[in-house]
Amino acid sequence: MKQGSSWFNMTSVALGLAFLYLPIVILVIYSFNDSKLVTVWGGWSTRWYVELFHDEAFMNAAKITLIVAAVSATIATILGTLAAVVLVRMGRFRGRMTFSAMVYAPLVMPEIIIGLSLLLFFISMGVDRGFWTITLAHVTLTMCFVTVVVQSRLLSFDRSIEEAALDLGCHPFKAFFLITLPIIAPAVISGWMLAFTLSLDDLVLASFTSGPGWNTLPMRIYSSVRLGVTPEINAACTLMLAVVALGVVAAAIYTSRAERERERAERLAAAG
Repeated sequence: MKQGSSWFNMTSVALGLAFLYLPIVILVIYSFNDSKLVTVWGGWSTRWYVELFHDEAFMNAAKITLIVAAVSATIATILGTLAAVVLVRMGRFRGRMTFSAMVYAPLVMPEIIIGLSLLLFFISMGVDRGFWTITLAHVTLTMCFVTVVVQSRLLSFDRSIEEAALDLGCHPFKAFFLITLPIIAPAVISGWMLAFTLSLDDLVLASFTSGPGWNTLPMRIYSSVRLGVTPEINAACTLMLAVVALGVVAAAIYTSRAERERERAERLAAAG
């Protein structure tokens, strides 16, 4: 049966998009509200952004959040890519099921359980909670997402190019870094962006694994919201949205260009 763009389908899509994005649009608009009351519009103003940049506690939390997100996303991307290569290229080996279960466990395990278990582990090991405990917690959470993204790309990867390089005497490690990695780079970058976004947004794990003086931006926003929502919080959330949106757009542009270059190289190889 032919499916058309009926009024019911269009209305359903419009209501769904409004339900998802209208609260975000309202938040962004009210971040430019001149009034101190978030429910009363007092005209357009950027005063809350100025006050936000002069708020030392917020800026320190934002700095910690960005550094933790960048470091944890990088570590998670490296480990997740290696895990994906093992799962795709190593075939069936002893302990594969255990290894796979350990990699994918954070996908289905509640964050509060992960956070509590990590907290007990760090306490039992006598580790002071701070930057590295938050970073390791975020790596534990985000590595599985990188593995899923990279593994899906490796499953559709044409190994004939890599095998041709190996037949010509190229070392397996060199073939991976010069051939395989550039081809799967869009998936790796997408995994990094996903890990970065998840780390940027995390509240539960950071609450369990942070120490004195190591509050992330979500923790700072949550503690402030408990006393009441202010336009300054709206400005902070808008800036977080802007950072994530710019990262997604940049990754999409790079991925699109890399895909076009790959298709052009394949056409030239086929023509040659």
